[in-house]
Amino acid sequence: MRTSEITRKTNETDITLRLDLDGKGISHIDTGVGFFDHMLTLLAKHARFDLEVHVNGDLKVDGHHTIEDIGIVLGQALREAMGSARGITRYGSIILPMDETLVLCAIDISGRAHLSFDAELGAEHIGTMDAQLVREFFEAFVRRAELTLHIRKLAGLNAHHIAECCFKAFARALSAAVKLDGTDEIPSTKGVL
Repeated sequence: MRTSEITRKTNETDITLRLDLDGKGISHIDTGVGFFDHMLTLLAKHARFDLEVHVNGDLKVDGHHTIEDIGIVLGQALREAMGSARGITRYGSIILPMDETLVLCAIDISGRAHLSFDAELGAEHIGTMDAQLVREFFEAFVRRAELTLHIRKLAGLNAHHIAECCFKAFARALSAAVKLDGTDEIPSTKGVL
């Protein structure tokens, strides 16, 4: 079973996260940030991961610590659920449309953390969420998951659509990258990721 359960408690956040890479897209999300709940729900649905996230964060300050720490914990959960990464496809990519928006996402589960995020949202807030936190989430996730992630907006005007398209594309590309390919091999000539 490719599952993980992580609990992380700091002075800023208290997070419990459960992840099943071979799930059905079922989610139970409560971060305290409505728009981000929506993003994680559609991440689970489009990746076909089962995902449970419960957070008590210092939202009286703002959403930054909550969303960044969820990225950290989700990245850690992914690494743990993949184990040695034997038999994974390793790469995933998609160009995903949503209304006027078009987003390219490409992932390499390489063991090397790198984020290239070129998706200007054009708004300060989406709902009550600071729009800058979309990038912050991906940055925190990439560092802890130790993978390469490219997200590029090719078209788009509406900030909600752009953010949603980024998360849907990320979900589809990540799902493809962690999919088992029927071998028991590490997908690298180095023999390790």
